[in-house]
Amino acid sequence: MSDLITGHCLCGNVSFEYRGVLGDASYCHCEDCRRHTGSAFNIVIGVASKNVKLTGAEPASFTKVADSGRMITLHLCACGGSPVFGSSPSNPTKIYIKAGVLDDPTKVKASRQSWLACAVDWAFISPEIDSS
Repeated sequence: MSDLITGHCLCGNVSFEYRGVLGDASYCHCEDCRRHTGSAFNIVIGVASKNVKLTGAEPASFTKVADSGRMITLHLCACGGSPVFGSSPSNPTKIYIKAGVLDDPTKVKASRQSWLACAVDWAFISPEIDSS
């Protein structure tokens, strides 16, 4: 069954619609992802680019050689700076939506991790840490 998935950046200028089955998300611990998100890791969901429709402002983009050696393009809001999705010039049929920009984050089901050798030890949240 095909779902309509929507999302947007922090300020709301860049928004999108995705129609299709939302696959599993993956955690990436590489240095590029840490720096791009400002967090310990990145969580993305790979989807068919043909099923994504931008409904807001055109995102800004930045292309670089990734830790993997392949080119990656990072797409972010030019106004507020929120990362929205990533893509690869070598695979234009797929984009990687940042899980945190989905309007319904309960749809995110993570099932894999990559670049574990680069994971920082402070990314694990101990249940003993006070949550109040």
